[in-house]
Amino acid sequence: MRHRIIVTIMFLVVVLAFSSTALAQAARTALPSIPPPPGWGNCPRCQNNNDRANAWRDYKVDGHAFNPKDLSGVWGYDGVANAFNPRNMPALTEWGKKQRETTFGDKGPDGTPLHSKDTSGRGAGSPINCDPYGWPRLYTYNYGFEFVMLPDRVLQVFELDHTWRTIWTDGRKLPAEPPEPHWMGWNVGHWEGDTFVVESNGYDERSWLTQSNPDGGWTHSDEMKVVERYKRLDYGTLESELTIIDPKTYTQPWVTPKATIKLVPGTELWENFCVPSDYQDFNQTVFRRAIGGDKK
Repeated sequence: MRHRIIVTIMFLVVVLAFSSTALAQAARTALPSIPPPPGWGNCPRCQNNNDRANAWRDYKVDGHAFNPKDLSGVWGYDGVANAFNPRNMPALTEWGKKQRETTFGDKGPDGTPLHSKDTSGRGAGSPINCDPYGWPRLYTYNYGFEFVMLPDRVLQVFELDHTWRTIWTDGRKLPAEPPEPHWMGWNVGHWEGDTFVVESNGYDERSWLTQSNPDGGWTHSDEMKVVERYKRLDYGTLESELTIIDPKTYTQPWVTPKATIKLVPGTELWENFCVPSDYQDFNQTVFRRAIGGDKK
């Protein structure tokens, strides 16, 4: 059984790596991958568009009353994929150019870029080391997230990597000199009218903003600050916008296009971990062969 699970994981990773577009299309049209147990909600990525349309109708999302200062709910199922589009990217600094060069990895025997420097495991044939995606990369790819509103903080919980971040709303300020780098940053939030504004700093510079084509990724420094704006336009629609402020890497702030993220009613976040022991076989049997190496 464990062997079948590992083989299945390897297959799904290869499919994801070689054709994220095809996988997204499959998610829209295929039947739910794992029906939920009786009395439980399905996971956001387990639905297809027909499921989503039925849930939207059954939960009477259109016209539903809402509090614009309550962001509670499960949102989206795959992230905002094109948030960091290079067409909207400011010019790189000289330091940023050098950092970007370090993200280009090996090529396969046929010359195909393998994204082998992406230690999160994205990209064709890349090793899977289970490094955290970090923020804001989880904005672009996440399998759905949930906002949980508490009196002194907001929790943003992600299905992918089964992780979360704490956004403090108790009036504290960001540390001028964060004592340690965080993959998810140091986060504080406040309201500007009906817009929830999140400010963060203190990031571990090993994470990327996102992967890029044909290889490599868009990086950031440990001086990066992120400003996010979320506005609940109606019960079922969340508008979002991110601004990356990193003068060490980019000559100007990088502002993402405004995106709309839809509520996924009736769903629950399931568990999705990157488990090193499960992926060891993938690295040995798939990645090493893709780079022309022998299995060890």
